[in-house]
Amino acid sequence: MLQEQIDEAYEYCRRVTQRASKTFYWGSMFLPPPKRKAIWAVYAFCRVVDDIVDEVIEAQAPRPGHLSGLRSPEEGLEYWRCSMGRIYQRGGSDTGPIQLAWSDMLERYDVPLEPALDLLQGVAMDLTVRRYKTFEELYVYCYRVAGTVGLLSSTIFGYHDEAALVHAVDLGVALQLTNILRDIGEDARRGRIYLPLDEMRRFGYSDAELMAGVINDAFRDLVRFQMARADEYYLRSQVGIPLLHADCRLAVRLSSSLYRHILDRIRLNNYNVFTKRASVPLKIKLAAVPQYWFMQQMEMRAKG
Repeated sequence: MLQEQIDEAYEYCRRVTQRASKTFYWGSMFLPPPKRKAIWAVYAFCRVVDDIVDEVIEAQAPRPGHLSGLRSPEEGLEYWRCSMGRIYQRGGSDTGPIQLAWSDMLERYDVPLEPALDLLQGVAMDLTVRRYKTFEELYVYCYRVAGTVGLLSSTIFGYHDEAALVHAVDLGVALQLTNILRDIGEDARRGRIYLPLDEMRRFGYSDAELMAGVINDAFRDLVRFQMARADEYYLRSQVGIPLLHADCRLAVRLSSSLYRHILDRIRLNNYNVFTKRASVPLKIKLAAVPQYWFMQQMEMRAKG
């Protein structure tokens, strides 16, 4: 494989990451270059397969990394399942930039296949599941579409203790719960409600109110309850960061902290997740860098 092709493949993954998640991309810039490129490859795969379901019409059009002429999202996900299998069998990498980047990445990092297949299974849930009765049901979805990303990334970051994997899943779940809260309005317009049905009933908030974008006391209480749960997962995840290799801790701390700020922005927007999209301002991102760099230095000195 020509180095020029590999470089172009990683550049494609970088652009996908930058376009899809500015917060995640910001954090990735503090990784060592080889790990940074590998993380871009992981994120690009996650983004593209998610788009197959979220943007069915776009997924049917030929795009880099996609199989031309796909007739359905089911076909698209099956294509990626087979493509990933071929990559891991070293039997070929197809021609897409994401596949080329993954083939190169696997020469350096022992990224497991199973979480990638689990992620595809989670994305496929969006084709058939429109409601989750309980958080236990929702957790399965969160694990598959986001906890698995923590498992894929951990091998790239490197870790000293396998307990890091448990906390990587915790962080993935926290991020997905944050996504769910940020995207309540957008998901409702797509006919999806991820908030557990039993919890909506407990707080006295109806599907009809959600679809109409009603923000009342019941809705605020419901969202606060969901935020508290997300915060619990963020807190659990922090235990795993010192278990990672030192050259990745700053990036992970930044990414998790800045993503958690989305919850603060929802509060500042008075819980309006229907017409306002919560995002993290650049000034907060800039201010976080020295803060977490200093924390890491203090941690390393304490251990030394």
